[in-house]
Amino acid sequence: MSPAPHSTADGWSEVRRLVPEVLGSLVRRYGHFDACEDAVQEALLAASTQWPVEGRPRSPKAWLLTVARRRLTDHLRSEESRRRREEQGAVEPATPAGPSGDDTLTLLFLCCHPSLSAPSQLALTLRAVAGLTTAEIARAFLVPEATMAQRISRAKQRIKAAGATFRLPPEPDRTERLQVVLQVLYLLFNEGYTATSGPDLLRPDLTAEAIRLARALLRLVPDDGEVAGLLALMLLTDARRPARTDADGALVPLAEQDRGSWDHDAVAEGVALVTGSLASKPVGPYQLQAAIAAVHDEAPRAEDTDWPQILALYGLLERVAPSPMVTLNRAVAIAMVQGPEAGLDLVATVDVDSHHVASVRAHLLEMQGDLDAARAAYRHAARLTTSIPEHRHLVSRATHLGLGDRSGPQKGEEGCMCSCVVDGRKWT
Repeated sequence: MSPAPHSTADGWSEVRRLVPEVLGSLVRRYGHFDACEDAVQEALLAASTQWPVEGRPRSPKAWLLTVARRRLTDHLRSEESRRRREEQGAVEPATPAGPSGDDTLTLLFLCCHPSLSAPSQLALTLRAVAGLTTAEIARAFLVPEATMAQRISRAKQRIKAAGATFRLPPEPDRTERLQVVLQVLYLLFNEGYTATSGPDLLRPDLTAEAIRLARALLRLVPDDGEVAGLLALMLLTDARRPARTDADGALVPLAEQDRGSWDHDAVAEGVALVTGSLASKPVGPYQLQAAIAAVHDEAPRAEDTDWPQILALYGLLERVAPSPMVTLNRAVAIAMVQGPEAGLDLVATVDVDSHHVASVRAHLLEMQGDLDAARAAYRHAARLTTSIPEHRHLVSRATHLGLGDRSGPQKGEEGCMCSCVVDGRKWT
């Protein structure tokens, strides 16, 4: 036995990565996705209480699999109506694993079943694939734990009622389901890169899991340009993570980040992916977002950023996938090219009261030199956000203006929230 897995966050993250493997093994062997998922969660709970006392087992996966199998067997045996299916399942040949031998992708497609709503698909993916607890998912969605537990339970029952099997969908269905899978991976990465709430801005375990799954997906469908685009977007964004917070965990805006500490291998890989994809595949929203991220990442200094190119890319993105947040991003790009007044005019057309809108308006007002209005807008944005690091950053900006710094950022300097603000989230 070794020290308990959750003695460190990294140790518990390693255990979480075992969840899809353990769950996939059980579902392939016994079927009953809903009961297997419950059994794995019970095994994780047992691990969280036993391992701190008894130490970490030599093989955590084998331990989890053994405990989950016992819990599942007890559950199946306790239900007379399921006894026949349990016995039948015991003699049926196991469903082959996916092409890579990893059940994670099969689980991912199952969790993104079209019978589920988008929030349910994401919640189920976070629990069954990413290994988050119901309480953690509830905090991410800003709902009570009981509400989230009911949502996940209903999702599993709906999958059962739909007769879904533990197999990758056939080709026609796989293509349709792929768009949902991409959206779920995008949201998973988002939650890791900018936690919806709580004291920490980042959840590196979630971003790493999203990137891992996107890589696996690209191996499955190498000719899909949007899969390559999404992976490129994640890599180009995650490359900035080392510079995104300071030693105290405070948010560092893109223009103020130490670009020397970015992950330049990830930048190179992301640029190569999006360049190859745009040259040979139909253009989609993830490829365009990746191209914008690449322009930011390839600028040696913030003042070297090619804003006219970014503005042109946002124009294309707005035509391909219009949304209020894309318009908000384009407003920032317009301000950097044509001046803050033009950006503010476009922000005025975004009829959404969110901290994203308020913070961009504040930044453009600061650029314009209207510091009183900028200060009020920063404070309004701070009241709207549920992220503690973002709240602190916005309050700091307002306070900074109140201390008499009336110079404001100059054109070409990104003073605050000027990076990708896409689909409700910010990737600085």
